[in-house]
Amino acid sequence: MEEKIKHCPACHDSNDQESERLSHHSERTIRELINRMNRIEGQIRGIKGMIENHAYCDDVLNQIASAQAALNGVSKLLLEKHMKSCVLEQIQEGNDQVLDELVKTIYRMMK
Repeated sequence: MEEKIKHCPACHDSNDQESERLSHHSERTIRELINRMNRIEGQIRGIKGMIENHAYCDDVLNQIASAQAALNGVSKLLLEKHMKSCVLEQIQEGNDQVLDELVKTIYRMMK
C-alpha cells in the first residue's frame, strides 16, 4: 500500500482533514536534505559498529555528538526553507495562525 505524503503543516488548512500536506521545496533543497540525511545515516551505522566492536566510550560519545550536530544542521536548514516558503506564503494569504505553529516548532527544536 502506498504511503501518503503529508503537506508542510503551514501550507494547508489544518482543519481540512481530507487535504494532504506536502512541502513544496525545490529539487535542489530536497537533494541537499537527502544527502545530509544519507551522511547522518552512515554516521549512525558507524556508531552502532563502534558499540558492537567495544570502541572506547569517549570515542563513541564524540561520534554521537557529531551525529546530533549534523541532525541539528538539517533541522536548521529545513526550518529556514519552511519559513521562507510555507510560512511566508501563509502570512501573505492572511493566515496568522501559522506563526503559532512555527513558535511551537521552534520550542520543540530547542528542547
